[in-house]
Amino acid sequence: MVSLAHHQLSSSGLRPPPLSSSPLSKPSPSSKVPTRRATATITAAASVGSAAVAITPEQKERKKLREVFEQAYDRCRDAPTEGVPFTVEDFLAALEKYDFNSEIGTKVKGTVFMTDMNGALVDITAKSSAYLPVQEACIYRIKHVEEAGIRPGLIEEFVIVGENAADDSLILSLRSIQYDLAWERCRQLQTEDVVVKGKVVGGNKGGVVAIVEGLRGFVPFSQISTKSTAEELLDKDIPLKFVEVDEEQSRLVLSNRKAMADSQAQLGIGSVVLGTVQSLKPYGAFIDIGGINGLLHVSQISHDRVSDIATVLQPGDTLKVMILSHDRERGRVSLSTKKLEPTPGDMIRNPKLVFEKADEMAQTFRQRIAQAEAMARADMLRFQPESGLSLSSEGILGTDLPTEGLNLSEVSPAEEVPLSDDE
Repeated sequence: MVSLAHHQLSSSGLRPPPLSSSPLSKPSPSSKVPTRRATATITAAASVGSAAVAITPEQKERKKLREVFEQAYDRCRDAPTEGVPFTVEDFLAALEKYDFNSEIGTKVKGTVFMTDMNGALVDITAKSSAYLPVQEACIYRIKHVEEAGIRPGLIEEFVIVGENAADDSLILSLRSIQYDLAWERCRQLQTEDVVVKGKVVGGNKGGVVAIVEGLRGFVPFSQISTKSTAEELLDKDIPLKFVEVDEEQSRLVLSNRKAMADSQAQLGIGSVVLGTVQSLKPYGAFIDIGGINGLLHVSQISHDRVSDIATVLQPGDTLKVMILSHDRERGRVSLSTKKLEPTPGDMIRNPKLVFEKADEMAQTFRQRIAQAEAMARADMLRFQPESGLSLSSEGILGTDLPTEGLNLSEVSPAEEVPLSDDE
């Protein structure tokens, strides 16, 4: 049997272990006797012949992956755009469409996607990110961008103001855009002669600084209706009008006096208003009438002569005064208590009576003025009927003169009268 197996292994190409010369001889220490399992494997291999090499499942999977890789490699090398839904021309066109201009001053649209204590990150579809610092987020001073309504998801127009050399990121600004809009708004408000509110944030020896539309404007003390100091006006909102708006020179001049005069435009001549004595001068007293400083001249205090104003009025006194004149351009108001005296000298003897009878005396005064005007009109018609004037039912003088006016060249010159020898 052993000889037969040895013969079969030799015929199959496998080298059998050497046989001992004697079946009874022991194997040498260097030789090993095949085990039963090895013998079975040798027997199975001998039965297969030349196809004796076995392939494991792992080897099959590796071979399959290698074939897939080789096919993909050949496809990328020979046909790289096969299966791609757009062509090279489409790709180049897309690049042209989204070509980004990162020059300083360029306006871009972006979407805020993250905020922090120092600013916000903005996606502007550029090759690098863009950053909005908190100091560029608003024309007003803020501590966090969210105070200006800047939150993730906000889509806004920004302007490029710089570039960070460390990471090539762009620096954006909203403040620059708001700054331009603020100057445009101020010019419009000046044209419309509108009264605005301004918050006083500082001052110097010449006036106070107020914030209007986010811009710092200067209000000279000569244009402030009250005699308040800069410290007294600090952090207060005061009505203002525009005097000068010059963006090129960054010059914004405002007037509180004109604004107050405009807000008190309903005060007509002859109106009686309540006022407070602010200060005394040798020539009169300054009276605060609802934010406007009016002058009560010493000659308009009483019918009787007032030698010392301090004997009649003191700062802080409340009194009723009549409006004599109102200069809106210069913001000046002239006042009188003299016209409100029931009897001459009451402001010196009994100012309380003048206060109580002020409205009644003002009404009487206005009626007296209206009657005097009507009589003046009637006299004019009576003595100058050839003047062409007519009196309406409202007591207003009219004329039949041509609307284009008179042609003075058609008026004959005055005749010369010869002088007598006595003249």
